[in-house]
Amino acid sequence: MTIPRRPRRAAGTLVATAVVGLSGAVLTAGPAAAHTPTWAVTCDEVSLHLTQYNPGVTNEVTVTVDGKDLLPTEKFGKGFEKKLTLPEHDQPLNVRLVVKAGDGDQYSEDETKQAPVCEGTPPSKPTPSPTESKAPGAPATASPSPAGTPSESASPSAPAAATPSPSSPDLAETGSSSATPIIGGAAVAVLLAGGGIMWSVRKRRTAQH
Repeated sequence: MTIPRRPRRAAGTLVATAVVGLSGAVLTAGPAAAHTPTWAVTCDEVSLHLTQYNPGVTNEVTVTVDGKDLLPTEKFGKGFEKKLTLPEHDQPLNVRLVVKAGDGDQYSEDETKQAPVCEGTPPSKPTPSPTESKAPGAPATASPSPAGTPSESASPSAPAAATPSPSSPDLAETGSSSATPIIGGAAVAVLLAGGGIMWSVRKRRTAQH
């Protein structure tokens, strides 16, 4: 019995079509399924190794440290290699990697790692608190004097107590002067001398009688 050739040709065509379709699917899915976002964080450095991305689309990568850009958004194709230096720090830092794949969000990456403090890093000095500044033209406030302390300067309206002068002519006003004791002493001496003379005269007269 002879098998017709027509069905054989149809079966061969179906097999070839299936093989071609499967190969195309593998080739199409290959680059997309091979995304490899490898990265590492040390105490002072961030290393990026982004490989096997789809070169037919635009991919983007961004790195931030505690919310601040360490690597602003950059575009790349099949791969991206870079090392970034971290700022000096005495506290652990949060490093975030964001990769947006151009061929689908399922291949994008959003991951955060922590950068430790390097050994031997001295602690930061506390910042001094700002001093209170006065507005220009503001009057200076004097510190209050303690209670009960007399004022250093006397009030200009209070009269000053008059002190007597050593050369004040008080004696002249009372009718006496500084020579009065001397005159009195001379008068006493004269009286004593006169009394002595009279006593000696009387004694001589008595002796003659």
